[in-house]
Amino acid sequence: MDVVVIGGAGHVGLPLGLVLADHGHRVVAYDTDAGAVERVLGGSMPFLEDGAPDLLAEVLLSGAFSASSDPAVVSDAEVVVVVIGTPVDEHLNPDPSAVLVALAEISDRFRAGQLVILRSTVFPGVTRRVEAWFADNHPGVDVAFCPERIAEGFALTEIVSLPQLVGARTAEVSDRVVAFFDTFGVESIRVLPEEAELAKLFTNTWRYVKFAAANQFWMMANEFGVDFERVRSAITTDYPRAADMPGAGFAAGPCLFKDTMQLAAFSDNSFALGHAAMMVNEGLPLYLIKRIEASHDLSGMTVGILGMAFKGDIDDSRSSLSYKLRKLLLFRAREVLCTDPHVVDERLVPLEKVLDESDLVVIATPHTAYRGLEFRQPVVDLWNLTGGGVLI
Repeated sequence: MDVVVIGGAGHVGLPLGLVLADHGHRVVAYDTDAGAVERVLGGSMPFLEDGAPDLLAEVLLSGAFSASSDPAVVSDAEVVVVVIGTPVDEHLNPDPSAVLVALAEISDRFRAGQLVILRSTVFPGVTRRVEAWFADNHPGVDVAFCPERIAEGFALTEIVSLPQLVGARTAEVSDRVVAFFDTFGVESIRVLPEEAELAKLFTNTWRYVKFAAANQFWMMANEFGVDFERVRSAITTDYPRAADMPGAGFAAGPCLFKDTMQLAAFSDNSFALGHAAMMVNEGLPLYLIKRIEASHDLSGMTVGILGMAFKGDIDDSRSSLSYKLRKLLLFRAREVLCTDPHVVDERLVPLEKVLDESDLVVIATPHTAYRGLEFRQPVVDLWNLTGGGVLI
């Protein structure tokens, strides 16, 4: 099939496009970011993704994959995958119209007979609105909501190994979508669009709430002078009912917080559990500083932050709480030095400088590169990378 991925140079769209091209489809990644398109066409990945550089080179060479910033490519596709999500503004209000606005901007590129698959998380009810928009403006276009379920860094593996939710209104559309995912061996789970929309939001919110519970437990243990990691190890060892209890740490990134706030808005802001999780997770940097200040005078100290990505071994710093920690420390400490082996940011400095000049170090992101480091100064290790526990 000829496939166009709208938003195809991003973290969700590009890995999908590469997998599709690797399984016999002719794929064009359409993206309004001309710089990212040029990088992709030149064989360079715009971000870290395990296995992607080699696969990109392979499918470019075979001619199965290309990229473009010209919306005309949409007209040639049998399948159009839309990777445009629902943003949340500074007041935590989602914009349910974002997907429709983006589609309307290229309205003249769609044609009857196409299959449009919404791939990014959307506000509940958006799929129905998109269906109605196509029925009014482009009759004969099939629409389905099939959310991505990947974790950054593992996309190429998870796209072809995780079951795919297929949210379609009719059996005919569902059959067509399932046949598409069958081409790269993915098991499909058939649901209605609204069920798929809630399933995606519930999944991300469930993870966010679990992280908040662990972080709250960590705070409680700290206040009692107990190492939470020892308690968690005792709880989870050979005890299946608690095996999924996560460790403490920054719970951030572009999805979990945003989707929890979408669900809160969807429930007329009556989702007390979601708001409580947000307060715990977003408040973690401030709590961390409070604990440090209990034993250190930050006003005369240089503090080093190791890791600015929102999770380990990736280069994505979107919504990273490391930057929130930096902002808070800039007001309290004499100087703040930040480093990351993957994130590109002119404000960052080499790891050696941070280790040489810092009076105290915070390991904010669990990059593999930080395991086994030796420190001459006190270390705040949220992730227990040093093996010394997480008591602060």
